[in-house]
Amino acid sequence: MIRSVLTRPRMLTSPMSTRPTRSQLLDAANKTVPDLIAPALKVLFCGINPGLYTAAIGHHFGRPGNRFWPALHAGGFTPRRFDPTEENELLPLGYGITNVVARATAAAEELTDEEIIEGGKILRKKVERFTPRMLAVLGLGAFRLAFNKSRAAIGEQEETIGSTRLWLLPSPSGLNAHHQPSHLAEVFRQLREAIG
Repeated sequence: MIRSVLTRPRMLTSPMSTRPTRSQLLDAANKTVPDLIAPALKVLFCGINPGLYTAAIGHHFGRPGNRFWPALHAGGFTPRRFDPTEENELLPLGYGITNVVARATAAAEELTDEEIIEGGKILRKKVERFTPRMLAVLGLGAFRLAFNKSRAAIGEQEETIGSTRLWLLPSPSGLNAHHQPSHLAEVFRQLREAIG
């Protein structure tokens, strides 16, 4: 579901000031976080799916320890490090956020292959509708499954969706030990340079 930014529901005010309780986290299972999207964005960033913390607070990449916001700033996309509660400030800069699968889970491993494949189909339609210049998917395994590209590697992909170019980034989850903050900053910077 895509809703106007002005009508986005907020469950908590800020991940920095109010952490969700255990009960709120458990209640967030299977909830969704509305897309942050508009037509003709420079980059539409696409996570795998919302985590429980993100769904509980209602802000993308909301869990403390998620490295999306620091990498976004280090890569030159934002003038400073944004807090997840400031996500709406991305739209005027030409950036948005969506997910391959809308359903919140404690871990991406809880998603079925079928959900990810279906999410890839929904994502393609969304991209065709909103026509961002670049779709940047954050998560190697999810991208490979959703786009049926078993050998896809980090960086720009040969495939496009209409005029939208595809770029693959590592998952910024703090659980992804394969990609340290300095490497994330570098691959985000490469994407930034590619879009000009």
